[in-house]
Amino acid sequence: MRREKNSESKFTVSKSCLIGIIALVFLVIGYQAALFVHRAAVMTIEAKRDSPDTVYIYAPESGKLPESGKLPESIPKSSTAARKDNPAASPSTNGNETVVQRRNAEHSPRVEAVRKNTALREVRCFNFNPNTASIEDLCLLGFSPKQAASIDAYRQKGGRFHRKSDFAKSYVVSDSIYLRLEPYIVIPKLDLNLADSAQFDALPGIGGFFASKMVEYRQKLGGYSSKEQLMEIYKFDSERYGSIEDLVTVSPEHITPYPLWRLGVEELALHPYIRSKSVAQAIVMFRTNTKKSLWSIERLASEGILNEEAARKLSGIIIEPPE
Repeated sequence: MRREKNSESKFTVSKSCLIGIIALVFLVIGYQAALFVHRAAVMTIEAKRDSPDTVYIYAPESGKLPESGKLPESIPKSSTAARKDNPAASPSTNGNETVVQRRNAEHSPRVEAVRKNTALREVRCFNFNPNTASIEDLCLLGFSPKQAASIDAYRQKGGRFHRKSDFAKSYVVSDSIYLRLEPYIVIPKLDLNLADSAQFDALPGIGGFFASKMVEYRQKLGGYSSKEQLMEIYKFDSERYGSIEDLVTVSPEHITPYPLWRLGVEELALHPYIRSKSVAQAIVMFRTNTKKSLWSIERLASEGILNEEAARKLSGIIIEPPE
């Protein structure tokens, strides 16, 4: 009997300890979850913080804002909004027409408490490229250090913002911050005559195969004269071109005029628009037997040296004038 009681007592003690441990674990998890939610709430409040944070537009007959700072139910159609890049603009009047003022709106006591206990960071608006902006610049633009580090980590892993909308989709970019920064986002287009294979590969829908073909075709052309020439690459259809059309460009200062009037037969035959040694020889003979003043793509076509398609394509590129 005594052994059974001791065994039952030990079991009871062990069960109590187990319940206590489980309760402690849940308590710790709950505490950590509460801290996480609190930190997330504070970060959200800080991310959406701007000072002043509200635009008041009013057009009374007196040309003054009401003492309460509140707008009437309807705003006159002639009112104009304050500039985004001048958030601290003081009240402005234009006779009796419009008064514009920025000041803080009323917020809940909890929000006000968070703002009171956290220092207001200096926030500026300036042109920036989200693919190259430093962490310090991102913080100046209004992102918290953690948010800026998250954006930088995404870039370090090979991520790239091709369009403004890509930046807006980032989970650390709130709607309020994006609306404020959207006019200042500058993402340079990729120049087809300067980009390397890796930069082409990073474009959406391109990949390694077409990236190498884009470089190869550029070499054959002697440089792109227009971005539409990409569709001349084998299987580079209009759908693929449409996916990057707004991301690439051909800057005039980086176009190399094609030296049609001074290349030899072998070099001319390599050009995609000529592609024939016999045509290349005919062009050289034409140059030899014709005055320079008559050298033109139209004349080559009228002489039967170039077919209609070749003449059309050569007319669409920049040709180096005769020396």
